[in-house]
Amino acid sequence: MTDSIMSKAATMEIPINSNGDTGTLPEDDSLEQAAKLQWSLDEKVGSSRGTRDLQQVMVSGPNLNETSIVSGGYGGTAEGIIATSSIKGSNMHHSSSSSSMTAEETTRGVAVEKLETMRKWGLNTYKCTKQMISERFGRGSRTVDLELEAQIEVLRDTKRKYESVLRLARALTNHFYNMVQTQHALGDTFADLSQKSPELRDEFGYNAETQKLLCKNGETLLGAINFFVSSINTLVNKTMEDTLMTIKMYENARLEFDAYRSDLEELSMGPRDAVTMARIDAAQQQYQVHKEKYERLRSDVTIKLKFLEENKVKVMHKQLLLFHNAISAYFAGNQQQLEQTLKQFNIKLRPPGADKPSWLEEQ
Repeated sequence: MTDSIMSKAATMEIPINSNGDTGTLPEDDSLEQAAKLQWSLDEKVGSSRGTRDLQQVMVSGPNLNETSIVSGGYGGTAEGIIATSSIKGSNMHHSSSSSSMTAEETTRGVAVEKLETMRKWGLNTYKCTKQMISERFGRGSRTVDLELEAQIEVLRDTKRKYESVLRLARALTNHFYNMVQTQHALGDTFADLSQKSPELRDEFGYNAETQKLLCKNGETLLGAINFFVSSINTLVNKTMEDTLMTIKMYENARLEFDAYRSDLEELSMGPRDAVTMARIDAAQQQYQVHKEKYERLRSDVTIKLKFLEENKVKVMHKQLLLFHNAISAYFAGNQQQLEQTLKQFNIKLRPPGADKPSWLEEQ
């Protein structure tokens, strides 16, 4: 309908008067009405399209991740468009970068600390080695405590002698244990022969009883000797060894102290410029630290040597008395005195077969 009206309007002729003015035609009203009708139809079509577009937008909605921020005016280039998804991704990347940088800084700090520790250890080792070589070739001086050095030398000599006593006592225990086992087997053999030889029954019986008695007394003496060996072993390999470990720490501290003392003396004899004075101050601090460590360990060694001597006298007095009484009673054949010796020192004999591990321990 609209197309027919527009074609009709386009084919109408407009008459012109002699003076050039347009005349009034009866078709003017119909043309005006056609234009108004066309405008109203266009408005309705546009309104319906706008409504459908709005509904489509309301239903689907914009994707926030694809929303763009336009920089610049209308008709600008695409360089001014920044996607919000890229902003979100950049924030996440910045957060991960910050955490990775923090972890990297922590790792770098640990590495620097280890390198500094290695540097200090290397410097200390160099100074101590230099001091030790100087002392060995007679070119360096060393701090000496004559009284303490004499006590340390006595302790080392005493430990060597006590180790010899311990070794011999263990050998005696092994030999005596074999002898007791032989006596036990010999007594069983005599007892069996007394049953199978009627003409020598009494003689075999006497010897069987004697060997069994010696075996019983031998086991009692073994209990006393084992207690003696255990006590000597504790004294030598634990008490004395602990004191010797402290002495070793003291000697290392003495070497470090002399090394830093020599270093300070060398710096003090040189020029006194700004760099040297800073080095002298640092060396003075290290010298003071190692001096305090040396004096503290020297005091510890003195105290431990004193207590070790008291403990050694007390332990050896008891163990030597035990060893003497047990050996004397055994070879005198005094079974009652031997058992009384063990009671005096609170020694409990283990039953036969106690040394053998249980079936659970063998699994």
